[in-house]
Amino acid sequence: MGLARFMASAAGRLIRIVVGVVLIYFGLAVVKGTGGWVLAVIGLVPVAAGGLNFCLLASFIKAPFWGKDLPKGA
Repeated sequence: MGLARFMASAAGRLIRIVVGVVLIYFGLAVVKGTGGWVLAVIGLVPVAAGGLNFCLLASFIKAPFWGKDLPKGA
């Protein structure tokens, strides 16, 4: 649950947004073409996850999908 708690924190959300922006940048400015567009669209996923505070890996780590649903404390 520690990973889920970190990903729901401000730092975890910021990291996801930055990773997404970097993927978008590399897709559009470095890779270019069809592969670049695919990479840019994939980059939208971590941006949305960080902005909306959800975790796509939640089911694999047995944590709630939404960060707000994490239990408080322990």
